[in-house]
Amino acid sequence: MEDKTKRILKFLLRVLITGLLLVVVFSRVDLRQLGGAVKNARWLFLVIVWVLVAAAFWIRAVKLKIALRKQRCEVDVGTVFGASMVTTLYGLIMPGLLSTTVKWYILKRNTGKGSNVFSSMVYNQVTEIAVRVLVGLLAVMVTCSAGGLRIPVVCAIIAAVIVIGVVLLLNKKTGEKFFVFAKYILRPFPEIIRTTVERILEQIKVFQTAGLGFHLLIVAITLVDALFGAVIYVCAAKAAAIEVSPIVLVWQSSVVYLLGRLPISIANLGVREFTLIEFLSLYGVEASAALLMSITIFSAAIVMAAIGAGFQIAWMFRTKSAKSSE
Repeated sequence: MEDKTKRILKFLLRVLITGLLLVVVFSRVDLRQLGGAVKNARWLFLVIVWVLVAAAFWIRAVKLKIALRKQRCEVDVGTVFGASMVTTLYGLIMPGLLSTTVKWYILKRNTGKGSNVFSSMVYNQVTEIAVRVLVGLLAVMVTCSAGGLRIPVVCAIIAAVIVIGVVLLLNKKTGEKFFVFAKYILRPFPEIIRTTVERILEQIKVFQTAGLGFHLLIVAITLVDALFGAVIYVCAAKAAAIEVSPIVLVWQSSVVYLLGRLPISIANLGVREFTLIEFLSLYGVEASAALLMSITIFSAAIVMAAIGAGFQIAWMFRTKSAKSSE
């Protein structure tokens, strides 16, 4: 009962944070301007965003299938894609990384190898976050290069630290020392954080013998996925008639993606809207247009969730048919 109470309280806290953020967002928006932005919206770009988001999900499914195959888990791309869609459905309620437990359960049920699936998903998340951060840092460096070298140099240092850290982590010789050092750094943190991070590090060990070619392939696919994410933001901006540099939207997509990994809101609502309104205001974009852009991006999540509902219903009927035929 105590665990259930904690889960309920955490959910209510996320609902509260989501509500507060949305209140702040709508306090910044002139509803009449929002109505005008909707009238001037380019709806063709809305459909393009939906198609691109579906394509991005397929790319991620291909990448995860490759990682699963390395773990000797044979599962087709369609199943991984469907699991991602179902995860998006539950992601409307469960925030960030927590919703990925749904994907883990589906893939575990299909492969029968829960630990292997978990390892692949952890590796997937680590590479995806690293690449997204690097792409965002590169975009910031390009955006701020005309204003002096201070910000680009700081971004370059952070990028170098990330690359070196990932290389050391995935190298068999240095990986063990990296784990020991990480455990030492984590000592001051609460036990729940230490155990979670240590478990993740242990799972990544499996990929230390994968070879350079495998890692480069995963990075290449992840980079394509990140570029798709940037194009999605560009098209969403076009849908809202926002004219800003695509480079600006590249690093903003990375920021929103990273904040979306934090379990602080429901379906990333409030976080995405607040972030876009605040950052785009630096480039003279009206809050109403930024909100419309955010709504366009969120609508793609609704569409993917609807596809996920279709997958879940189809799998449910297939399971019932299989049981009735036994």
